[in-house]
Amino acid sequence: MTTGEAQEPARGGWWSRLLPAAQRKPLGELADQLDLAGRDRASKRSAFWSMLVISAVIASAGVLADSTATVIGAMIIAPLSRPIMGMALGIVTADRRLLLRSAGVVALGLFVVVGVGVIASLAVPGGENLLANTQVSGRTSPRLADLVAAVATGLAGAVGLSRRDVSDVLPGVAIAISLVPPLAVAGICLGQGEFALAAGASVLFASNVLSLVLAGTAVFAGYGYAWKAARVTRAYATIALMMVLVLVPLGANTAANLLVNAWTNRITAAATRWVGAVPGAEVRGVTIAAHTATIDILAPQQLPPVGNLLNALHGQVPTGVRIVLNVSNGQRIDAGTVR
Repeated sequence: MTTGEAQEPARGGWWSRLLPAAQRKPLGELADQLDLAGRDRASKRSAFWSMLVISAVIASAGVLADSTATVIGAMIIAPLSRPIMGMALGIVTADRRLLLRSAGVVALGLFVVVGVGVIASLAVPGGENLLANTQVSGRTSPRLADLVAAVATGLAGAVGLSRRDVSDVLPGVAIAISLVPPLAVAGICLGQGEFALAAGASVLFASNVLSLVLAGTAVFAGYGYAWKAARVTRAYATIALMMVLVLVPLGANTAANLLVNAWTNRITAAATRWVGAVPGAEVRGVTIAAHTATIDILAPQQLPPVGNLLNALHGQVPTGVRIVLNVSNGQRIDAGTVR
């Protein structure tokens, strides 16, 4: 059964309050809005691909410049959420052709944006630490909070697409959901050989796509666009399984971030006590990467013995963590490892 043949059952009770009949878009109109193969397909496709490439260029430039405003601009014009919601509608209406067409567009769009990012990576100076760029670091270490935000954003987007009176929320939805920027980051990281960082950005994109599909499926089914409940149930089960697969790395990364934050606070406290006897000395910051903790210290005078700091950190952080001191006078001291 195709989208055009799907039934549109009436809803009563609290559903009618959530989506008043006067504001509910007909299924055919909604499908035409989300399907690039619908009416005037040539115009739809040219608009989609041109805007996608432009948004990919803007996102890549924003990432390289570490400019949040530029990246937000790329989010606003990025059209990827449309075929993703088309996947959700295809699931709900049991329209396999709409589902596969939309999934194909998303997959091809993924390669296009990543390719633009790989090309943009040629502008990155050799030896540059990508994690020092906030646009990269913020999208290569996704957490469970990102998943929750993506689901909520998907719900808002699906409601905005289904109702005539709240379509003005869609620009805000485009800003809230991160689709093109993590793909641009993945491409830049791939071009620089940072495969672990590229994988982290890819996980963020995948979790956002699944969140949009899950939220869209829930809203479209609840609003009465579903054809057969059994098929929607199977679709939910499939998406739920995929979400579990995404939850594993997100959960692990969230736990790791919590541990790193705890260790950073402990190292900061111990180092602050350690330099407390030196007049004018202070700890400016602590950075943990892999098994090394780097402590930035302002110290106008000679520092206390580094062995005292290592002793103070015993039991506070895992054994084997290397402590490196960056001192304001230009010294870089390898204090050794915590035992």
